[in-house]
Amino acid sequence: MLERRSALAATLPYRSSILQMGEMCCFSLCQVASKEAALPAKVGTAGEYKGCTVLRIGPSQFWFIAPHTDDLAAELKGLGAVTPLSHSRVRIFLEGDPARDVLAKGIPLDFHKSVFKPGMFAMTGLHHTPVLVHCVSETRFELYALRTFAMSVWEWLADAALEFAD
Repeated sequence: MLERRSALAATLPYRSSILQMGEMCCFSLCQVASKEAALPAKVGTAGEYKGCTVLRIGPSQFWFIAPHTDDLAAELKGLGAVTPLSHSRVRIFLEGDPARDVLAKGIPLDFHKSVFKPGMFAMTGLHHTPVLVHCVSETRFELYALRTFAMSVWEWLADAALEFAD
């Protein structure tokens, strides 16, 4: 089996005393077309299913995110039509009090904590690049970007975060 190589292998994690940014490696991502009633009922909401984080991205479309396992697609096989996406996406986290301010500079969403709450996500764009933004906690966000745009997304986030650097 081929070894997965990060599209961000040449970058260093961004850190300041109030903001951290880095890549989350070693995860599995599968898209499933399913009508399973136990999955999140509303588009834009996250839930859990058998140890996976589940994002409802469309009426019958779900993303299943789990710690790295080569068997995720096989484990989900009976649930619906499964498409492995792990190798096509990069997962970047942004964490700290200024994370919402950094994201609001280039993503057309209302990032106020009363509006974009933990457990919510949105498929949107970051400077003309498609991304999925998941609010994991009040101060932590995870962004999923296509591999081909990963460096562009990383550089944009690092530039937007410059005002918070030490």
